[in-house]
Amino acid sequence: MGFPDRIERTVEVAQPPERVWTAITTAEGLASWFGDRATVDLRPGGGVTMSWESGDAVEMRVERVEEPSVFGFTWRMHGMPEDDPRRTYVEFTLEPHGPGTRLTVVESGFAQLPDDCHGKAYDAHSQGWQSELGELVDVLDAA
Repeated sequence: MGFPDRIERTVEVAQPPERVWTAITTAEGLASWFGDRATVDLRPGGGVTMSWESGDAVEMRVERVEEPSVFGFTWRMHGMPEDDPRRTYVEFTLEPHGPGTRLTVVESGFAQLPDDCHGKAYDAHSQGWQSELGELVDVLDAA
């Protein structure tokens, strides 16, 4: 039996797509729900860095920018060594939905992991997206 390769989460946000786009593609927006600080070079091939007060940081490479509907990046997989070249691809898709936005996040590429790492990485990212998207919705609802 193969491993699951992708995680998919969809949330309804009571804000227009332009507002959600800002929250997921700008340094200020990302720092409000995903990390404590962020830098963003919003172009294919550009970089995004997020860091936390704990000293942890993550680097992403921007792969796709179609404002205001699709934003995609790659990043290192949880639990893998710093020098491991494998990455997962994360894509946010925004669709107008009534007065708000339907936001879908898909992260794929987990099947490339070795047996002893797959479960831990997949579970961490699956739980992480549930938590982080909850924070995003809370931040946008408070706006």
